[in-house]
Amino acid sequence: RIRGIRVRGFRHAMHKAILLGVITYAVAVTASASIAIGSLSAPGIMAPRGMISGNAGLKLRGGADDSAVPTLKRVMSHQDIATEIHGEADTFETRFFAKDINEGEHRSLWHDLPLFEVDQVDNKPTGSLNFVCEIPKWTRKKFELATKEALNPIKQDEKKGELRSFKKGDIYFNYGCFPRTWEDPDFVHPDIGVGGDNDPLDVCEIGLRQIPTGSVRPVKVLGVLCMIDEGEADWKIVAIDREDAWADRLHDIGDVERLLPGTLGTIREWFRTYKIPDGKPANEFALGEKFMDRAFSLSVVHETHRAWARLVRGNAEEAADEKPQEDTGTKPSSKKKFTLKRNLSVPALDALKQVEGSMLNDETVLAEAMQKATIG
Repeated sequence: RIRGIRVRGFRHAMHKAILLGVITYAVAVTASASIAIGSLSAPGIMAPRGMISGNAGLKLRGGADDSAVPTLKRVMSHQDIATEIHGEADTFETRFFAKDINEGEHRSLWHDLPLFEVDQVDNKPTGSLNFVCEIPKWTRKKFELATKEALNPIKQDEKKGELRSFKKGDIYFNYGCFPRTWEDPDFVHPDIGVGGDNDPLDVCEIGLRQIPTGSVRPVKVLGVLCMIDEGEADWKIVAIDREDAWADRLHDIGDVERLLPGTLGTIREWFRTYKIPDGKPANEFALGEKFMDRAFSLSVVHETHRAWARLVRGNAEEAADEKPQEDTGTKPSSKKKFTLKRNLSVPALDALKQVEGSMLNDETVLAEAMQKATIG
């Protein structure tokens, strides 16, 4: 029986064999074409072993390994991005690369993707921010942006020669980061007293859908929690997919507590306890373990966006003179700014200048985007 049709007799059996052959061939061709253009049917979903392309021929543009072409291009929309998977599945070589489906070029999800989503018609900020998903909800493999690799693909973290997964179990929310942000270890927040963790700003997306690894979604910022991880500030933005069924009813962190009771406590307890199965102590939190509101959250987004600009521009020392920190009685991190910059794969200053209409060089546009995000 094929699709409910009973096949009888030799002639029909032959037709059946031919039909199966055609279907098999079509599936093979479709799969090959999908992988060839780097756009699997479900971006971010791992293809079967043996169907993932190797790294040979991949043009690493814009990272530390590509000094000959120091360009940095701007992907204007999350709709322009497909996920291309390289390396054998579930190995140290597996990488999720972002690819611009319009131009056929690979992109850095950290540096090329803008922080603020921009309307494709009027080129104005929509009020949403671009969220890069690293770990889908209800999964446990610890995927993260490879900040030290060219084009910053997503890879599974490793420790002591093993790929890392959360021993605590599956994570309860979509977890990832905001592009063009950086938690500067040498910036000591006056309310926290310690420097950042040298990574992009983390985001917990609390919507209903599971977002695949490598996918980008426009989100609304709702609040933020500050975890202290091994003496470093590790901010956790709480956000929701703009197209989620709850998005129109959630405008600030208080709405989450009122309409979705238990959600914030679940997030906090996840981060408090997820390292305990590894034999480590529970994590601690700043600000009285409180989730701060949307306005405070956007100030964190703004500061980490500026820190990313300083990182890429390579003028961290000059930036420190531009905005003196308050005397908090604590010492800045002992880590060296330029050592960090050498360890991270960032575009050159010349590349940053080529970003068309970059919000980092247009204070009016940046202010408008922040205002729209605040109103939204």
